Amino acid sequence: MSAFPPYITCTDLSFSWPDGTDVLDGFHLTIGPGRTGLIGLNGSGKSTLLKLIAGALTPTEGTVRTAGEVGYLPQNATLDTALRVDQALGIAAARSALRALEAGDASEEHFTAIGDDWDVEERARATLDQLGLGHIGLDRTIGEVSGGECVLLRLAALLLAEPDVLLLDEPTNNLDLYARRRLYAAVEAWSGVLVVVSHDRQLLELVDRIADLRDGEVTWYGGAYSAYEEALAAEQEAAERMVRVAEADVQRQKRELADAHVKLARRKRYGQKMFDDKREPKIVMGARKRAAQESAGKHRVLHAQKLAEAKERLDEAVEAVRDDDEVRIELPYTAVPPGRDVLLLRDLELRHGARAGGELELRGPERVALVGRNGAGKTTLLRTIAGELEPVAGEAVAHVPLRFLPQRLDVLDDRLSVVENVARLAPEATNNQIRARLARFLFRGARADQPAGTLSGGERFRATLAALLLAEPAPQLLMLDEPTNNLDMASVRKLTAALEAYEGALIVASHDVPFLESIGITRWLRLDGELRPTTAQEVTAADV
Repeated sequence: MSAFPPYITCTDLSFSWPDGTDVLDGFHLTIGPGRTGLIGLNGSGKSTLLKLIAGALTPTEGTVRTAGEVGYLPQNATLDTALRVDQALGIAAARSALRALEAGDASEEHFTAIGDDWDVEERARATLDQLGLGHIGLDRTIGEVSGGECVLLRLAALLLAEPDVLLLDEPTNNLDLYARRRLYAAVEAWSGVLVVVSHDRQLLELVDRIADLRDGEVTWYGGAYSAYEEALAAEQEAAERMVRVAEADVQRQKRELADAHVKLARRKRYGQKMFDDKREPKIVMGARKRAAQESAGKHRVLHAQKLAEAKERLDEAVEAVRDDDEVRIELPYTAVPPGRDVLLLRDLELRHGARAGGELELRGPERVALVGRNGAGKTTLLRTIAGELEPVAGEAVAHVPLRFLPQRLDVLDDRLSVVENVARLAPEATNNQIRARLARFLFRGARADQPAGTLSGGERFRATLAALLLAEPAPQLLMLDEPTNNLDMASVRKLTAALEAYEGALIVASHDVPFLESIGITRWLRLDGELRPTTAQEVTAADV
């Protein structure tokens, strides 16, 4: 660890993608010791900011400075399946040197490889045990562990390296409840600077402060996420109140300006009448008429200026009220009549040693939650149903058009724009039809022309969902694998609304029980050697 207090400083930081899309412009940020939850809408630049701090991206302009070593856990962390666990942890060289010394080889290079870390194996095993990975041997390969265990191994490597600054980007992706609780404990015990981007409310309850990244600026809120929600609700209530006050002021200024026009017209008529009646000398009446006009004109200009100022205050008040767009889905031909055969699974034996024995029949617009521990085979089962994998034995028969949204969101071609990606799956649709439909997924104008490779995690999810749902034929069975990964809170709400509008059948694999409950699940199935009926309460109690 560094001898100086760790910190992060971003000064005049700007970053643009190669296609010219601006992410940050003249951005400033300072983060000191403690746990910071970095939140914001998808596409606001959270992941990009972490990559800039970690050195994985180079700023277009400005500087990033950190005091001490930086450890970074990216979204969708993957490891080479051929690596041994000790290689993934970064301790293979030290272990090899220890073995050589024990065998009597006292070469200087072995002492250099070990340094002061003579208990590296014990520390590694203790760290693995801390994260619930004590059953994984240091000589096993990454190909033998599940996706969730792979994420925890990446975290274990960071904890072993003991960086001063730890950056975590959606670290609970793919983790079951048991693994998440291990992660929570590690975060709670962390000292130094920790910045975490997450949609996991329970994780965000462990932070000391919230940094809300919006429109290229950060607003700070003390306390955990619940305190942020309370503060934001109070801010929005005050902002809406200011809008009402400003609207009333604009109406008042409009009335006063109208009154000024009436008074000016009256004075004109009175002056003209006096002139026509010739009750006073002409020079006196002319001077009085000019004075009246000047006075009324000044009065009118004053009220016009007040009205303009009132409108400006109204605009400022309206800007302070958040009005985030919602995804809207109105899809034809996805409705599934009650009782219609949708899917049949019978005595499935899956690849990679997973099994889903027994029989499952899905009928009508059912909504099935597929749960189970990391490594149980949920993804393998969905890929088998989708036809991407052949079962070892048994059968999976779909009776309706289906689409599968995988964890890795690899449906899109990064080189193509969002519009072009949708057009690949809907070749009969015109460009205008595709753009009109994409607008409902919040891809409007130039946003629809962005290359898929430049999208944020949440935007990529939204684009992938749009491509699948707008495909031809329209899917009557939609299968989602960990769909809330990479999504901020607002996007999870949008996804919930989108799935509520979907009229087909659903199979959703997820560890996010509150999300599953929010989308109207009609049947819960647990995969553990067989597909067994379960309940939301049993899922939570079983830590799956």
